[in-house]
This record gives sequence, C-alpha cells and structure tokens, in this order.
Amino acid sequence: MRIPTLEDRLAVREKPASSPVMFQTWSNLLFLHWEIDVQEIAKRIPNRLSVDLHEGKTYLGLVPFFMKKVRPRFLPQMPGLSNFLELNIRAYVHDEQGRPGVWFFSLDCDQPIAVEVARKFFHLPYQHAKMSTQGSIYRCQRKNCEEKAVFDYEGSGKLRTAKPGSLEFFLLERYLLFSESRGGKIHCGKVQHSPYQFTEARVRKSSKAPLKWEKFSVENGPTSQLYSPGVPVSIHPLRPVG
Repeated sequence: MRIPTLEDRLAVREKPASSPVMFQTWSNLLFLHWEIDVQEIAKRIPNRLSVDLHEGKTYLGLVPFFMKKVRPRFLPQMPGLSNFLELNIRAYVHDEQGRPGVWFFSLDCDQPIAVEVARKFFHLPYQHAKMSTQGSIYRCQRKNCEEKAVFDYEGSGKLRTAKPGSLEFFLLERYLLFSESRGGKIHCGKVQHSPYQFTEARVRKSSKAPLKWEKFSVENGPTSQLYSPGVPVSIHPLRPVG
C-alpha cells in the first residue's frame, strides 16, 4: 500500500486525458470537520482503500452546499433539474496506488432524478431528502428521519487558497472520488476544478443530525469550519480501480 506524498496530492489536480461527462457548479459550501478515530473510518470503507492521514490524524466531514448549472456534456441546463441542494458526509481515503480522494458515506439531495442517476451511474449512496434555504439558513431532513438539520453560515474573512501540506489543503483539495458497485468493485472518478477559494466560516447554527443518520457519534464541536463561495466543476467518467 503506497502512502500519498505531497507530490501525489498535487498531481491529482492535473487535467485528465478523458473528456468530461457532466458539468456543474458547487456554490456556498460549508465544510465542517471533526477529528475522528482512524478505526471508526477504517471499519466502514472497502478493504482496497485506506484511511488518509494528515499528521497522523483523520477527519469526518459534513458539507452542505448548492448544486447549480448541472447538465450532461451534450445537453443544456434543464429547468427544475439543474439546480438543487446537497449535503454529504465524507471521509478521506487513498487507494493502493497512493491516490488520495473522498469516500462518501451519504449524499442527501432534494432532486429525485439526481438521486437515481447518481446511484445508478456513479454508485454513490445518495439519499432522498427534503431541503430548503432562506437567506443564509440551510435546512435538510432525510426521508424517514424525524430529526431536521439546520445550518446558518457565511464566510468571514479574506478569500485564499490552501497552502500545500496544510490541514486546509488536506481537507479541501480533493479531486478524486471512490465508490463501490454492488459487485464489490471499486471505482474512481475525477472531479476537475480550480483550487478552492475559501475563508473561515461564521457558523451561527449547525447540526450533528446528518452524522447521527450515518451512526457516527461526535461529542465536541468541529475541529475546522471553512466556507467557499464555490467552483465550476467538470465530472469525468468512473474508472475501475486496479
């Protein structure tokens, strides 16, 4: 098992040879992260993936945001389908080649068609949810879950990019996602975008409910609270790992 180097982490930023299959814009992102025991993540990910570490520690992320201008490569944006809300619970992993990426435990979404497409073609654990926003307030309630999650947040400083090797770089600069199909095969997909412009987040209200939905328990407040206005993204096709 190869451990990612800083060079590996920078290399995944490079534009892939493949053509994108989809375009979208991620905006108004809140990144909440908690330090978590490595074994809590290790026991929940496929054997062919390993927990990615920053200075011996790993983190569990909760990220609410807006999905905008979503469209397949050869089609225009579609009213009612191209703009919706999403909230994901994520961990940081790498494969046997030392490629760092993201593992999603769940992705809540209020667009039913997007949920089904992502499940079928990207093997991602999307969940149906009732979601809404009003000003800086963001609400999410997963289908069949009683507890609601409410967030009230905004940026609170000068925007910057993450310094390579920093904790912010480890948490934000992720350009690969890993997923597992029903047959147990691991897939890897590239998400191409410019480095995040981010700042510290001013969080007036937050919720751990989405962590509870995934059976995670965290006692303290987040280790890191970051905000980004967002980035345009190109989505590339999944490839089998190994």
